[in-house]
Amino acid sequence: MGGKMFYFYSVLSFLTLVALVAYYHRRTIAPHLPARMQHYIPLSSFEEQRDAGLTSAHFDIESLNILGGDSRSGLDEVGAAEVQRIMREEHVGFDEARLIRQKRYLAANGIDPNTGMPLDAKAVTRL
Repeated sequence: MGGKMFYFYSVLSFLTLVALVAYYHRRTIAPHLPARMQHYIPLSSFEEQRDAGLTSAHFDIESLNILGGDSRSGLDEVGAAEVQRIMREEHVGFDEARLIRQKRYLAANGIDPNTGMPLDAKAVTRL
Protein backbone atom coordinates (compact mmCIF):
# COMPACT_ATOMS: atom_id res chain seq x y z
CA MET A 1 0.00 0.00 0.00
CA GLY A 2 2.82 2.41 0.89
CA GLY A 3 4.60 1.82 -2.43
CA LYS A 4 1.52 2.67 -4.47
CA MET A 5 0.95 5.88 -2.55
CA PHE A 6 4.59 6.89 -2.97
CA TYR A 7 4.33 6.27 -6.73
CA PHE A 8 1.06 8.23 -6.92
CA TYR A 9 2.47 11.24 -5.06
CA SER A 10 5.69 11.15 -7.09
CA VAL A 11 3.77 11.27 -10.37
CA LEU A 12 1.43 13.94 -9.02
CA SER A 13 4.39 16.07 -7.86
CA PHE A 14 6.14 15.72 -11.22
CA LEU A 15 3.03 16.69 -13.20
CA THR A 16 2.44 19.66 -10.90
CA LEU A 17 6.04 20.79 -11.41
CA VAL A 18 5.72 20.49 -15.21
CA ALA A 19 2.46 22.47 -15.15
CA LEU A 20 3.99 25.23 -13.03
CA VAL A 21 7.06 25.54 -15.27
CA ALA A 22 4.88 25.61 -18.39
CA TYR A 23 2.67 28.31 -16.86
CA TYR A 24 5.69 30.39 -15.84
CA HIS A 25 7.19 30.22 -19.36
CA ARG A 26 3.88 30.47 -21.26
CA ARG A 27 4.93 33.60 -23.19
CA THR A 28 8.03 31.82 -24.48
CA ILE A 29 6.20 28.59 -25.27
CA ALA A 30 3.16 30.17 -26.97
CA PRO A 31 4.75 31.06 -30.35
CA HIS A 32 5.91 27.44 -30.75
CA LEU A 33 2.44 25.91 -30.34
CA PRO A 34 0.30 24.99 -33.35
CA ALA A 35 -1.96 27.80 -34.57
CA ARG A 36 -5.13 26.02 -33.47
CA MET A 37 -3.88 25.95 -29.86
CA GLN A 38 -2.81 29.59 -29.78
CA HIS A 39 -6.47 30.58 -29.80
CA TYR A 40 -6.69 29.41 -26.19
CA ILE A 41 -3.63 31.30 -24.93
CA PRO A 42 -4.35 34.60 -23.20
CA LEU A 43 -3.12 37.53 -25.23
CA SER A 44 -0.64 39.98 -23.80
CA SER A 45 -1.79 43.49 -23.06
CA PHE A 46 -1.02 46.69 -24.93
CA GLU A 47 1.18 47.73 -21.99
CA GLU A 48 3.34 44.60 -22.33
CA GLN A 49 3.64 45.13 -26.08
CA ARG A 50 4.56 48.79 -25.62
CA ASP A 51 7.25 47.77 -23.12
CA ALA A 52 8.56 45.21 -25.64
CA GLY A 53 9.14 48.01 -28.19
CA LEU A 54 6.13 47.39 -30.42
CA THR A 55 5.26 51.05 -30.80
CA SER A 56 6.47 54.09 -32.73
CA ALA A 57 5.41 57.59 -33.70
CA HIS A 58 3.49 56.16 -36.68
CA PHE A 59 1.94 53.29 -34.68
CA ASP A 60 1.37 54.80 -31.25
CA ILE A 61 -0.08 52.20 -28.90
CA GLU A 62 0.26 54.56 -25.92
CA SER A 63 -2.10 57.31 -27.05
CA LEU A 64 -4.41 55.33 -29.30
CA ASN A 65 -4.95 52.18 -27.26
CA ILE A 66 -3.75 52.51 -23.67
CA LEU A 67 -4.83 56.07 -22.90
CA GLY A 68 -7.82 55.74 -25.21
CA GLY A 69 -9.20 52.98 -23.00
CA ASP A 70 -9.17 50.29 -25.68
CA SER A 71 -10.78 47.18 -24.19
CA ARG A 72 -9.10 44.73 -26.56
CA SER A 73 -6.38 42.41 -25.26
CA GLY A 74 -3.55 43.61 -27.48
CA LEU A 75 -1.94 43.05 -30.85
CA ASP A 76 -2.00 39.70 -32.64
CA GLU A 77 0.44 37.45 -30.74
CA VAL A 78 1.80 35.64 -33.80
CA GLY A 79 2.29 38.87 -35.75
CA ALA A 80 3.86 40.63 -32.76
CA ALA A 81 6.29 37.75 -32.22
CA GLU A 82 7.22 37.79 -35.92
CA VAL A 83 7.81 41.56 -35.87
CA GLN A 84 10.01 41.19 -32.78
CA ARG A 85 11.99 38.42 -34.49
CA ILE A 86 12.52 40.60 -37.59
CA MET A 87 13.60 43.53 -35.40
CA ARG A 88 16.11 41.32 -33.59
CA GLU A 89 17.49 39.44 -36.63
CA GLU A 90 17.65 42.31 -39.11
CA HIS A 91 18.48 45.09 -36.62
CA VAL A 92 15.66 47.37 -37.76
CA GLY A 93 13.11 49.49 -35.93
CA PHE A 94 9.47 48.67 -35.33
CA ASP A 95 8.07 50.46 -38.40
CA GLU A 96 10.64 48.88 -40.74
CA ALA A 97 9.98 45.42 -39.26
CA ARG A 98 6.22 45.88 -39.79
CA LEU A 99 6.86 46.86 -43.42
CA ILE A 100 9.13 43.83 -43.99
CA ARG A 101 6.53 41.51 -42.47
CA GLN A 102 3.74 42.99 -44.60
CA LYS A 103 5.78 42.70 -47.82
CA ARG A 104 6.59 39.06 -47.04
CA TYR A 105 2.92 38.37 -46.33
CA LEU A 106 1.85 39.92 -49.64
CA ALA A 107 4.53 38.05 -51.61
CA ALA A 108 3.55 34.75 -49.98
CA ASN A 109 -0.04 35.32 -51.11
CA GLY A 110 0.81 36.10 -54.74
CA ILE A 111 0.66 39.89 -54.52
CA ASP A 112 3.43 42.23 -55.63
CA PRO A 113 4.60 43.95 -52.41
CA ASN A 114 5.48 47.18 -54.22
CA THR A 115 2.36 47.70 -56.35
CA GLY A 116 -0.27 45.62 -54.57
CA MET A 117 -1.22 43.98 -57.86
CA PRO A 118 -1.65 40.20 -58.23
CA LEU A 119 1.39 38.34 -59.57
CA ASP A 120 -0.83 35.83 -61.38
CA ALA A 121 -0.94 36.75 -65.08
CA LYS A 122 -4.46 35.31 -65.34
CA ALA A 123 -5.86 37.51 -62.58
CA VAL A 124 -8.59 39.91 -63.68
CA THR A 125 -7.84 43.39 -62.37
CA ARG A 126 -10.21 45.40 -64.61
CA LEU A 127 -13.64 44.76 -66.03
